[in-house]
Amino acid sequence: MIEVYPHLFVGNENDATTVLRENGWYIIHACKEPYHRQALGYSGRGAPNSHPEYLIAKRDGRLILNLVDAPDPAYISKEIMDAAVNAIVENISDKKVLVHCNQGMSRSPTIALLYLLKHTNVLKTDDLASVHETFLGLYPLYNPAGGVAGFVEKNWLDYVGTA
Repeated sequence: MIEVYPHLFVGNENDATTVLRENGWYIIHACKEPYHRQALGYSGRGAPNSHPEYLIAKRDGRLILNLVDAPDPAYISKEIMDAAVNAIVENISDKKVLVHCNQGMSRSPTIALLYLLKHTNVLKTDDLASVHETFLGLYPLYNPAGGVAGFVEKNWLDYVGTA
């Protein structure tokens, strides 16, 4: 687990297991398995798409996302990414926030990157290469899969804020 900004941590599934036992944390589970499956209680390949929490489930102190590390950006929902960034905004002032996925290399650091783009001025935003370069300085494990990399490539300018 690495703190990429004050009170904002990026990690993996093991980090989430540890943090779940501690007070003072807000956790964003950026992975379908096992958290979204457990929250909704489904047993097939995926959650029923008619379920009201198909994409996003909220539980006390947690945001649970139906987010897979798909190779195609068409499977990365802007609604999910926006909800995760907004959850960081809503919680970072009074809690530590952990954003995690299974390995801590793709989905969770991408969400942190989007938050930093929109709500801070810590990343160079001249171009996407500069964004990646400065983020890698904060989180050297960043290695986005094709879907989230394509999502960032397509949408990063939408997240550049005025911080």
